[in-house]
Amino acid sequence: MSGDETQVWVAYGPGGVAGSIRQDGDGWTVTMAGADAPTGTYPSMEVAKAALHSAMAPGSDWPRFEQH
Repeated sequence: MSGDETQVWVAYGPGGVAGSIRQDGDGWTVTMAGADAPTGTYPSMEVAKAALHSAMAPGSDWPRFEQH
């Protein structure tokens, strides 16, 4: 990945887009759909996915992640 490319993954739950994960210089940043600010930045994609899932409604199935 060159310096100007950013990886973005969108998480889809049963109701549509649940949130996104963006890779940047600080790690992997999670933003939930409709949020004004990111939920947090995490050291790996796996940890970011788990954080996004835990921010979803209790009992939610694991979301489907697609790179954009």
